[in-house]
Amino acid sequence: MTGEPPTGGLDALPSPLDSVADSRAAARWIISSAGAVGALLLGAGPLIAAGKVDDWAHATWAGGGLLVALLGVAWAIWRTSEVLVPPMTTPASFAGPELRGLRERLQAEPWYHFGGYAEDVDGLLRHRRIAAAITARLPTAPPEERAALREGLDVARRNIVRTDPYLRWLLTTAHAWQVRETLRQARRQTFLASALVVVGAVVFIAATAG
Repeated sequence: MTGEPPTGGLDALPSPLDSVADSRAAARWIISSAGAVGALLLGAGPLIAAGKVDDWAHATWAGGGLLVALLGVAWAIWRTSEVLVPPMTTPASFAGPELRGLRERLQAEPWYHFGGYAEDVDGLLRHRRIAAAITARLPTAPPEERAALREGLDVARRNIVRTDPYLRWLLTTAHAWQVRETLRQARRQTFLASALVVVGAVVFIAATAG
């Protein structure tokens, strides 16, 4: 996957943002399906069946079963809708548990993903920190130090230009990875929610069958 790949053949790979669009399309499909199930549960058929119940015990069971089924639908929609919310992706995101798999891949081939400039994301950020420190130091530095500081700032900025493409590529990849992991978790939650819907529907049908 690559967003704005720098070198090393990365430009031949598809953009990770393509997978983001696919993940969100899958999430919309899940939400639409869950909404259709909810509409079916609230349709005329279940309401007519509930209206035929003539004792409180069966009515309680029917209402409870319908409520459980609707809670399952709401759970699936709520969890899946998180895929549609763009995650905030920064260098700090690489420390999150959802990016563990990506970290393992980066650590396995650092020479490829970091272009030989660093061993990790923190190493790519080193030149930015140096530039920021020099910039903060310059206004109060003695005149005899300023020439050396400006020279160091120029070097840091040149290194930033070299490493920035790798950093942007990694952030884009991390963004897509976060969306993928959110969808994966949503699928698990939807499976559990579907079981809840089935249990609620069975209870409702059993309560209204008589």
